[in-house]
Formats: sequence, structure tokens, C-alpha cells
Amino acid sequence: MALTGAGISTDSGIPDFRGPQGVWTKNPEAEKQSTLQNYIADPEVRKRAWQSRLTSPAWQAQPNHGHRAFVTLEKRGKLDTLITQNIDGLHVKAGLSPARVIEIHGTMHEVVCLACGERAAMERALARVRAGENDPPCRTCGGILKSGTISFGQGLVQEDLSRAQRAASSCDLMLAVGTKLSVYPIAGVVPVAKRAGARVVILNAEPTEMDELADAMLRGSISSLLPRLVESA
Repeated sequence: MALTGAGISTDSGIPDFRGPQGVWTKNPEAEKQSTLQNYIADPEVRKRAWQSRLTSPAWQAQPNHGHRAFVTLEKRGKLDTLITQNIDGLHVKAGLSPARVIEIHGTMHEVVCLACGERAAMERALARVRAGENDPPCRTCGGILKSGTISFGQGLVQEDLSRAQRAASSCDLMLAVGTKLSVYPIAGVVPVAKRAGARVVILNAEPTEMDELADAMLRGSISSLLPRLVESA
């Protein structure tokens, strides 16, 4: 199985969050937009969040060689489950079977009402923002709309977390790619896999918080190293 983070999408033009050029590193104010309490309480935070969604580079991003390497693994029958912390949808866009992907932090391609729970395509809400609505409410109940992502202060989908834990406890290889393994609870799947007897391979541009668990570590460009790793497997 695999766990991927923001680092696999940086070569697709999507900045990470906490790296040297990360979104939150360069603009700490942006982190407020990803905190549920702030988002609900402050209309100005929501207005800025909608403008950020409009201009996100993720809308134009395309899968890179790193994303496609996982498709190769799936076609070989070697990839059982891929958990991604990313919300960009690039794994599925690259051709990975949606049934194998757990988007543990949700997706930016949907919008959800925090009051009634209704979901819709994000593009419908963005069209309203382009037409002049700064903070478009739910058209069904008037509630606050938010992207279908998991914000700080918002719980993960329990079914997704349980599925991830089951996969980790039964895999024979855990491949952690593009993540510093610092965001819990999902980072916990790595030690779960290790305790169950799986080998752990970590591929990241920078050191991670679980390097001591790794049977092998690779440092560098994921879109360059991962395809070579897959070809040699």
C-alpha cells in the first residue's frame, strides 16, 4: 500500500503547505482559511477562502510521472490501496482506480453545506463567486458552503480511517511518498504497517518524522525517483 502527501504534487505545480515555499510558510494567514472554527465564525475568512479557491493552481494541474508510477504498480497487480492526504484528485486523474484510493482529507472538487450536508460539484459554487457572490450560501437551506475537504478541527470520515487501518495492518510493503509523516491520525498507518511486519520505504525531498522506521529511504524529486523505483521493483 501507499501513503502520499503534498510532495508528490509539487512537480505538477501545486505548492505544498509547510515546505520552504509552502502556502502556509509564505502566508500564515492562509492557514486560518483551513481552520473550521475560523471559517464558520468569520465571513471575511470565507470570502478570502473563496477567492483562493478560484485561483488555485490545482485546477490546471496535470498528473506527473510520480502519479503515473502508481498506475503502473496497479496494472502489475502490486498496489492494493493508496491513501492520499492530497485533495487535488490527481491520482484518479492519472488513471488509478477510484476504488483503490482513499482521499483521507477529502476533495476540492466538491462543495458541501455545513448545515444540511448537501454536496455538489465545486464548479457550480465557483461560478456563483465569479458572478459576484463573495460567500455563496447553500441554495437548499441557506447554510455555509465549504469545499469537501477536511479542515483543522474537523474529524476524518471514520469509514475511510478504518479502511486505511485495515489496509495498513495487512500489507507487506508500506510506501510513504511526499509526506513528512507529521499529520495524525493518518500518519499512524506507517507504524501500524511496521508492527504488522511490513517493510517501510520512505521517499521524500526532506527528512520525515518516521525515518527511523524505514527499511529504505530515498531523497530527491519524487517524479524522477518513483518511476525508477517502480521499474526496478
